[in-house]
Amino acid sequence: MEDHRLAVGLEYFRKKGWSPFPFQLETWRDFLDGKSGILNAPTGSGKTFALWFPAILEFIQAHPDSWQRTKNNGIQLIWVTPLRALAQDIQKAMQEVCDHIGLPWQVAVRNGDTDAKTRAAMNRRPPECLITTPETLHMLLSQKDHQQLFQSVKAVVVDEWHELVGNKRGVQMQLALEYIQAICPATFRRWAISATIGNLEEAAKALLGESLPVHLIKAKVEKEIILHSVFPDEIEKYPWSGHLGIRMMDKVIPVIEAGRTVLMFTNTRSQTEIWYQKILNERPDWAGWIAMHHGSLDNSVRAWVENSLHEGKLKLVVCTSSLDLGVDFRPVDRVIQVGSPKGVSRFIQRAGRAGHQPGLPSEIFFVPTNSLELIEAAALRDAIDKEETESQFPPQLPYDVLIQFLVTLAVGSGFDPKFVFQVAKRTLSFRTLTSEEMDWMMDFITKGGNSLGSYEDFLKVVSDEDGLFRVKNKRIAMKHRLSMGTIVSDPMLKVRLKNGTYLGTVEEYFIAKMKIGDRFFFAGRSLELVQIKDMSAIVRLSEKKTNNVVSWSGARMSLSSKLADKIREIFQDFNSGIVNSEEVRRVLPVLDLQKRLSLVPDRNTFLIEAHQSEEGFHLFFYPFEGRMIHELMSALIAYRISQSIPVSFNMAMNDYGFELLSDVYVAPEEVMEVDIFSLKNIERDILHCVNASEMSRRKFREIASIAGLVFQGYPGKPTTFKHIQANSSLLFQVFEQYDPDNLLLKQAREESLNQQMEQEKFIRAMKKVSESKIVILHPVQFTPFSFPLMVDRLSRSNISSETVEDKVVKILAQMTAD
Repeated sequence: MEDHRLAVGLEYFRKKGWSPFPFQLETWRDFLDGKSGILNAPTGSGKTFALWFPAILEFIQAHPDSWQRTKNNGIQLIWVTPLRALAQDIQKAMQEVCDHIGLPWQVAVRNGDTDAKTRAAMNRRPPECLITTPETLHMLLSQKDHQQLFQSVKAVVVDEWHELVGNKRGVQMQLALEYIQAICPATFRRWAISATIGNLEEAAKALLGESLPVHLIKAKVEKEIILHSVFPDEIEKYPWSGHLGIRMMDKVIPVIEAGRTVLMFTNTRSQTEIWYQKILNERPDWAGWIAMHHGSLDNSVRAWVENSLHEGKLKLVVCTSSLDLGVDFRPVDRVIQVGSPKGVSRFIQRAGRAGHQPGLPSEIFFVPTNSLELIEAAALRDAIDKEETESQFPPQLPYDVLIQFLVTLAVGSGFDPKFVFQVAKRTLSFRTLTSEEMDWMMDFITKGGNSLGSYEDFLKVVSDEDGLFRVKNKRIAMKHRLSMGTIVSDPMLKVRLKNGTYLGTVEEYFIAKMKIGDRFFFAGRSLELVQIKDMSAIVRLSEKKTNNVVSWSGARMSLSSKLADKIREIFQDFNSGIVNSEEVRRVLPVLDLQKRLSLVPDRNTFLIEAHQSEEGFHLFFYPFEGRMIHELMSALIAYRISQSIPVSFNMAMNDYGFELLSDVYVAPEEVMEVDIFSLKNIERDILHCVNASEMSRRKFREIASIAGLVFQGYPGKPTTFKHIQANSSLLFQVFEQYDPDNLLLKQAREESLNQQMEQEKFIRAMKKVSESKIVILHPVQFTPFSFPLMVDRLSRSNISSETVEDKVVKILAQMTAD
């Protein structure tokens, strides 16, 4: 029997010629029954309507005679999205539903781009549905009348939860949800929409907290992903990173031509700039039909690109993960991925941009940047077929986020510490918070802790006559409002033309390497650096072309452990004579040569290669654990060897392994006797081999900004990065000397170990190596696996006037001559 509560929704679908999916009906009923939960659904499956309709249906059911009358209903639903770029799309889709069924609701967007006039109008008459970001939601909690504002709220829906759950923005959402639950009527619900992640239950616990039962709805929508690998004419037996992609331009252009609207994803902003430039060089007749989109471009440029995609005006957009998330670009019919995305979830997300409608398959073309990446394509295909994806883990006890939250509440209507302690304890990230830690934080924001009591700026919060804690100083309140929601990234400089036109942002370290008059390619233009003023790089357009493309420090993503496991499985099959995919079949010349010269390591073997060249003595190790793990592992192994043999090493690493190069012979058999992979004293040795203090100091800079200890500056007058760095370094020294038990210091140490080094993952990787059969071989020349490591080191070294390409050609010529 049809549920009468769903009638309006079903009628809307019928008029559109659609049929609701079972997961949509299940979500509608569960929402109307008062349940909270997480909806696991692929991109383009109708997930927005699954949670928008029940909010409308509930209102109609509660007001059967008056739902079509215009009145001030207050906010009924808050829809949180991690990216501002998503908000306009969602708003249009939701408003269209209301207009179509005759519901006089207002759907409005409020985020950091919303002007003061619009914000004031929303405060006077709040929209029934508010679309916002985690940061702006916290901004609403800092309003004096926020309890009244939230009284009408029936639910909060968090979109793209998989993007938030593993970081501090997700912690902001956990705190906001628990707090709103505590001040709202009992009927309040919380829901999230998430793509598949490996630990969906834990993601649900992070959303629902300690007090609500885990409730999952899985959309059983067949979303076929069709992966086409674009194969080079000739497989390089000695592959090396990054150069092959552009060489395959003649194969990529027909793929673009055959699509109506195409998204080309690259892994880095630099690659986006390079591909855009090269495609325009190849097809100047496409000028005006192609655009690029990445997070450092001016917001208005990105908005123009998004709107032009909607309207079908663009043939191609070259982009980064800035277009990963659920923006509803209906015209896009194919996606190109340049280079391995390094993770299964990211690849599925990007593939889902094509055929972004229920029932349509998603076609994605994989363009390798070296021949070994075809193995990663095969690994992606296998993981998709078996529905295996990565996990995301919520941060534990990020005190900086909680300190910011306490001051946010104090800026608003004030708070009772006992009440907020219970709120925090109900979140997954703060469930182990102790009353002593809470007392420390209260002491820190009211008295400056053990070391900052003499400075008025750190005495932010005071106990008021009614027993609530508030910020009374207007200057402190204003500074907090300007910086709250800050989750810090690398220091950025604005790029402006001499006439003031804003082009976007670049990281400070890139500009710092340049001299006045140097040219670089950015935002699709060749630019010349004129001067650096305040936090801006002033530039002018240059007629001369340049190959110096802006690079960003986030450029190198690390292979996920899920993908690494899949690659080892493929090698295991190869060693057993099994080839399951066309990609692996194409790469057989590389694997056969590796096997002939050395060995193809798999899940049971760990390979070490020793080789001598004109450069010195090389040791190559192949854990297949991703670049981040290899960076730490190479430092640890080098440190442990140097403790017993006087030697210094030059290091290089990629996703498959790492190289130690020295000018003296180090026998690998002797090295193994030192027990370099032992787990004994591993934490002590890690702290010796990396500059743990410097890493903690860098991490503390971020923590100090989030906790409000370092002010980022006023609008239009940002504090210089050097000033922020100096202030945070000074605080770090003060705490180390006078307040060694400071929780923010403790957090900085733990985050620098766990996040930057992924300590737990690292120890698991070391354990895996120590349990494997270790094979030491002495190949007569560089192998296909060692060659890219050696080239990676060359590309990072100063190698006279020779380019890396020249050097590689010379080495290959020597090898073939041998």
